Parts: sequence; C-alpha cells; structure tokens
Amino acid sequence: MSLLTITSILISVSALFSYVNYRTLKLPNTIGIMVISLAFSLVLVSLSHLGFSDAQRIATEIVSQIEFDNTLLNGMLGFLLFAGAMHINLDELLERKWTIGLLASVGVLTSMFLVAGSAYYLFQLFGFNIPFIYCLLFGSLISPTDPIAVMGILKTAGASKSLEIKIAGESLFNDGVAIVVFLAIFGIAVNGESFDAQHIGILFVQEAFGGALFGFACGWVVLKMLKRVDSYQVEILLTLALVSGGATAAAGLHLSAPIAVVVAGLMIGNHGRRDAMSDTTVQHLDTFWELIDEILNAILFLIIGLEVIVIQLSAQIWVAGVAMALLVLLSRLISVGIPVTVLRKMNREFHPHAVKILTWGGLRGGISVALALSIPAGSERDLIVAVTYVIVVLSILVQGLTIGKLIKATATDEKPS
Repeated sequence: MSLLTITSILISVSALFSYVNYRTLKLPNTIGIMVISLAFSLVLVSLSHLGFSDAQRIATEIVSQIEFDNTLLNGMLGFLLFAGAMHINLDELLERKWTIGLLASVGVLTSMFLVAGSAYYLFQLFGFNIPFIYCLLFGSLISPTDPIAVMGILKTAGASKSLEIKIAGESLFNDGVAIVVFLAIFGIAVNGESFDAQHIGILFVQEAFGGALFGFACGWVVLKMLKRVDSYQVEILLTLALVSGGATAAAGLHLSAPIAVVVAGLMIGNHGRRDAMSDTTVQHLDTFWELIDEILNAILFLIIGLEVIVIQLSAQIWVAGVAMALLVLLSRLISVGIPVTVLRKMNREFHPHAVKILTWGGLRGGISVALALSIPAGSERDLIVAVTYVIVVLSILVQGLTIGKLIKATATDEKPS
C-alpha cells in the first residue's frame, strides 16, 4: 500500500472511532480512540482463531507497513512536542528548573536501574532468560514519562498550575534524556560496544546540550523572521518549517531532535507570542497547532490500539506485564520521592501530595513502544515489546482515567514552588 492509502485509512478510522467515542463511551478523546481500537483489534484476533483470518491479515498488513517506531520518533514526535511546548509558560518553567531538571535526569536514571533490577528477577521467575543489559535497555525505554500521553490527559485533569508545569515540564525533557541513554545502552546490548563512561558522557553532552543549543539557534532565526512579516499564513509556514526542518537537521547532526524541538517551541510560544506576532497571528497559530496536536494524538492512540494485532501476547506475558507495571510504578514512586525530599529540605515548597500525583501522573505512552520496536528482531525484543505494550496500555487506561480523580481528592492550596 502507498503512504497516501495508509494515511487515508488511519485518518478515516480515527475519525470514525472518535465519533463512536463521543456518542457512546464519552471518554477523553485519545483514550476513547485507543479503547475502541484495542477492542477492534481483539475482535479481529478472535475472529482469526475462529477461522475468519482475512480481516486480520489485511489489518496486519496495514499495521506492519506503518513502522510505528520510525513514524513516531522521526515523524510525529517533533510536531507533538512543539505543540505542547508552545503552551508552556517559560517563566513558570524556569522557576521550577531544579525540580524539572532533577526529575528529568536523576529521576529517569534512578528509575531505569530500579526497573532493570526488578525486570531481571521477574523475567527469570516467569521463565524468561534475558541478559541484564537488555533489562537495562528495557528500563531506559520504560522509565521516561510520555509527554504526548501526559499533556493530553493534563488538559482535563484539573491539576494546579504549579503541578501541571512540573509534570508537563518533566515529560517534555525526560524523553530526550532517556533516548540518549537508550542509544548508549543499545550500542552495548545490540552492537557489542564496550562500556565507556567517557564516550557515554560525550554522547550525552552532544545530544542533550547540543540539541538544546541547536533548538535555541533555530528558534532565534525564526523569531527574527517572524518579526519581519505580518501574515499568519506565512508565520504558520515558518513554524512548520522550524519543526520539520529543525528536527531533521538535528537528527542528521546527531543531536537530540526532541530537545531541540522543545526549546524551539518554548521560544516561539513565549518570546514569539509576546514580541513577534500580532493578536490575529497568535489566534490562528494556536488554533492550527491545537488541531495538529488533536489529529496526530488521535492517530497515535489509534495505532497503539492496533499494535495488539502484530504483538504476540500470551497469558503468561499479560501476567508478567501486569506485575512489571506495578514494579514500574514502585520505581517511579522511589525515583520521584528522592528528588522531592531533597528539594523540600532545601526549602522548596511542594503540594502536600506532590509525590503521589507525580507518580500516578507519570504515564507511559507511544514513545516507549516505539523504542521497544526499534530493537532488532530476537527473543529479547519480542519479550520487551510485549511487556512494554501491556504496561503502556495499563498506564493510559488506569492512570489516565483516574489521575483527575486523584487530583480532586487531594486538592489543597499549593504554595508557589
């Protein structure tokens, strides 16, 4: 099938499932689409077992051609991150830079090692023999919270502004950090590279800090251009070029494209909104990127639901996945609790239930699945992909549908932090 055909099918099915959700389930749109997509996939799998295999064969062919890892990481991710970053207040983000920085770095690394150790023994308990380095690889891809899932849910969760900035800010930056760590461990596990702390340090500086500087430079150039025009059509095109061209160039230079896009989005959403665009342009730009965000999120969550068609999920995998999901949550609790405790001792003010909300609000999403799918074929990949998928589905369904209730149940006045 051609790219146009696959895109047409995905958009059409997303629209149909969105309509069905609006009329029946009335869940948040992205979660509703994923639930219907997941149910649809399970029906196809069941029909296949009953002898009606044509429908599943066609669906499998479509899903296989999507190449989810490449589609998300090298395509959709930049646009979704930019759309999210544009609506983050930079001043409020900088006020909480230490909290966000610690959660996005120390928090991710702590969680990675805790998950890796837990996974190594849990997988052995279920009879899966997997090297510890692959458990580390699994820990690196499942530890970061997913900015797409998190920011989509936060829109309706009702969190206080301070908590929302912390959760959203962490999720925007920790995936960039995690991808760098994933690439370093990937080289050791898959390519047989030796562990070299200096090499990993250089890689981190190049990818993370280089990506941030590159994003700043691209954002600065586009800001200068925005100041010289007063046409919302041209200005929207410039932001599109910033995302697509900037992300592609960053990847080509071996810099972190996600971090570059986030930095550029923060610049356009704050300095551009204030200094370079008219009210008319701001209105049109916000509307345009909100639509991009909604459309791509709908397609992304549709694909997550459809992936069950091509992932081998036995009863044993489901049980292992549920057990691992609980251990991932426990690791998240510890990795969040340590930085928050340290910052509280430094007289930083936090919501009384900040650790609970940050833990439960740390959703896993499509980025984890995409990274898992990028691992070369093999028994380790099959296990990691399947368990990752179970964790992501449970995270979106259980945490995504209840985070709003948790926030309301723990509602209290929060001091600035």
